Amino acid sequence: MGETHRIQIELNKRSQRHLMQAGWRIGSLFGIPFFVDSSWFVIVLLFTIANRQSYSEWGPTLSWVAGLAIALLLFASVLLHELGHSLVAQSQGIRVNSITLFLFGGVAAIDKESKTPGQAFQVAIAGPLVSFSLFFLLNIVAQILPHSSLIYSVVHELARINLVLGIFNLIPGLPLDGGQVLKATVWKITGNRLTGVRWAAKTGQFLGILGISLGLSSVFLAKSYGGLWIALIGWFVLQNAASYNRITDLQEALLNIKAVDTMTREFRVVDADLSLRQFGDEYLIGVKAIPVYFAASDGRYRGLVSVEALRVIERSQWDIQRLHQIIKPMNELITVSEKASLLEVINTMEDQEISGITVLSPAGAVAGMIDRGDVVRAVANYLKVPIPEANIRQIKEDGVYPPGLPLAVLAKSMV
Repeated sequence: MGETHRIQIELNKRSQRHLMQAGWRIGSLFGIPFFVDSSWFVIVLLFTIANRQSYSEWGPTLSWVAGLAIALLLFASVLLHELGHSLVAQSQGIRVNSITLFLFGGVAAIDKESKTPGQAFQVAIAGPLVSFSLFFLLNIVAQILPHSSLIYSVVHELARINLVLGIFNLIPGLPLDGGQVLKATVWKITGNRLTGVRWAAKTGQFLGILGISLGLSSVFLAKSYGGLWIALIGWFVLQNAASYNRITDLQEALLNIKAVDTMTREFRVVDADLSLRQFGDEYLIGVKAIPVYFAASDGRYRGLVSVEALRVIERSQWDIQRLHQIIKPMNELITVSEKASLLEVINTMEDQEISGITVLSPAGAVAGMIDRGDVVRAVANYLKVPIPEANIRQIKEDGVYPPGLPLAVLAKSMV
């Protein structure tokens, strides 16, 4: 059912892959592994029972076989639908981690989005085009089969299902393919991808509410329990559309927040000419949490003091060696400017596998430091989400983003 996978930022990268691949691996194609979620077996059973009744004239055994065949071929069609998205994404250099079949259809887990609205449109439309192609091909096959045969009925029904699948997915609201098409269209018109997501997500939320309302009305007013399925699909669409809005909020935050708004001055500047003994006695003894130290002399920053290097030097040398002998020069430090976006900050930290980064002023002086706790605080402030300072301190100590806020994978997807 379309693109619910397109950067579901409720999980960090590891847990996202774990959930997307939680289930049974059933094979792979074009380097893309296929999985089935446990919920898939529920819908296969329900579809088998529902379709069996349509073939009761063929006897109990064949009716069950036909019902199961329709259910399995339906999901084979869904698999091909998602494979259409995936192959087009791969052609754009986007990695596809897996395709998973579950209760509502299928999802393809990809690493990032397309770079242009045209490419996004191509990925989105590929799935429905596969479904429509299957509809036409199956109709051709059905024409050469005896119309009174069971296999004709199965092939004809499968063709109809693919037509419905293609049309349904073109409904213009996220997370459906039509929502991705709408996103790409608005993106093309406005030149802003996030505006496209907003429009498509709001449309999806409206359609989700409409589906829930129609489904429940059908149950309570018309006593049609098939409305429960419509309501359930509406709930699914509503939840995923809301998720897209949350994702977009985060993406806007990463683009709009600057390093200067994120950094803290949790560092100290010391004289580069201090002896190691003087530095240790004055700045390290009795200190519970050792801050970052920069060494300076003659009015210039010389580099970052390596406290770890100090610990491996013989104590007998502490009175002889000077601080500038254990510093990492400024030109070797990984830095960002004050005007750098939070997106650049996060990606630089992840690419370099560092826990913190130095922010430089336009004059090349150290303006501040940023670690993952600072990033989370800045995002929370931007989104007006309260977060206890104790939690920020814990993030700083752990050096990892909290579960449920996978800023690293989100930032990577936006490059």
